Amino acid sequence: MAKEKPAGLRSFLRAAIWSGQIEAMPGWKAAVIAPVRLLQVLARDIAHGQITLRAMGLVYTTLLSLVPLLALSFSVLKAFGVYNQIDPILINFLAPLGERSREVSGWIIKFIENLNIGVLGSIGLALLIYTAVSLMQKIEESFNFIWHVGQLRSVARRFSAYLSVLLIGPVLIFSTIGVTSAITRSALMQHLLATEPFGGVAYAIGQALPILFVIAGFTLAYAFVPNTRVRVDAALMGGAVAGTVWQLASWAFAEFVAKSTQYAAIYSTFAILILVLIWLYLNWLILLLGASIAFYRQHPEYVVAEMGEPRLSNRMRERVALMAMYLIGRRYYDGRPGWTFASLTQRLGVPMHALQTVLGAMQRAGLVAQTGDDPPAYLPARDMGTIALKELLGTVRAAGEERYLSPESVPVPPQLEAILLGVDQAAGEQVQDRTLRDLVTANLLDGAGEPLRPS
Repeated sequence: MAKEKPAGLRSFLRAAIWSGQIEAMPGWKAAVIAPVRLLQVLARDIAHGQITLRAMGLVYTTLLSLVPLLALSFSVLKAFGVYNQIDPILINFLAPLGERSREVSGWIIKFIENLNIGVLGSIGLALLIYTAVSLMQKIEESFNFIWHVGQLRSVARRFSAYLSVLLIGPVLIFSTIGVTSAITRSALMQHLLATEPFGGVAYAIGQALPILFVIAGFTLAYAFVPNTRVRVDAALMGGAVAGTVWQLASWAFAEFVAKSTQYAAIYSTFAILILVLIWLYLNWLILLLGASIAFYRQHPEYVVAEMGEPRLSNRMRERVALMAMYLIGRRYYDGRPGWTFASLTQRLGVPMHALQTVLGAMQRAGLVAQTGDDPPAYLPARDMGTIALKELLGTVRAAGEERYLSPESVPVPPQLEAILLGVDQAAGEQVQDRTLRDLVTANLLDGAGEPLRPS
């Protein structure tokens, strides 16, 4: 009996946390259960290892790209006469390392100053830019993995976007810092700071500004780095959580460094390098966890009890295909703007990768096509009267056979082949010669694309 209690307790907790839809719960219960589900899914993602592996990969890329990255920014800032601001920012970022932060910052600045871009030549300069850009690409790949996006931006878009961040970003950051410092030092501001309650309010704002800047930085990264449209509320939630956790991690790591004198005794001069690696890893891990929070906020259908991506059964794929084809055809028939991938995902409430499998099969079969808009919309690829429902269902059932196993790959005895053929024929008889036009013009659904319910 003693051995059954933990299993019984686990079953009870699982049922308490995962039974029922969040939308159908009372407000107080949803406010408790939703964060618990999210924490469990995040913990499972970390235990699964993909996020931690990508964080470690970003640490390695950072070590290769840090000096070239700062060298490019240094060159731009030098032209504006504000290059001396890099050192204070590095010291602030490395502050959790304690007294050694100035030493590490000094090493990096010395590397940058000794790097003479003018003598590198065209090949050396190209390698320098590529090394710096590779970090940006690695970040985008990690974000796309979290957001289940299988395609990077085009080469032209990546090159222009990355160079804009590397060259224009530092100028905007330091310009903002310079303007803020100038306003703070002005006579009017000094007079206001000396007057209460303005002085106390300004002090409180000054204490909150660093974490607000961190949250804003995380939020902008979550909003613009993934190669997909991210809602503002999702990016803001991820940024707020990641920024707060980063601030707490900075304090905790500083305490850890201050009390871990044994590292210096064990690793000697390598101790500071080990601590820098750990701090970089924590930074990337927090960044990726915040991206996961933003993703789960925008796509709650991925917050499920079972490990791995939610996948549709064959029956559900047919159901989703019929409904997606109906929605696309009805919009086209009514002359309204077409459905985008994001709007279809939200309307159907299915995981993105599952819907992409269905839509991809329909595109390859010439049933639907995408417009050239940004984002593209889906339209019937040909006259709706020529799109047979039997063809649609057959396309979805056979999706993936052209790349993986096909029925010919698994030979069966004649009696089994006859049974399978009979199943296919029975399914085809249910739709017979009905087309998408018949489905769209039938009075089965209302004009908003919602199923009609009995009165």
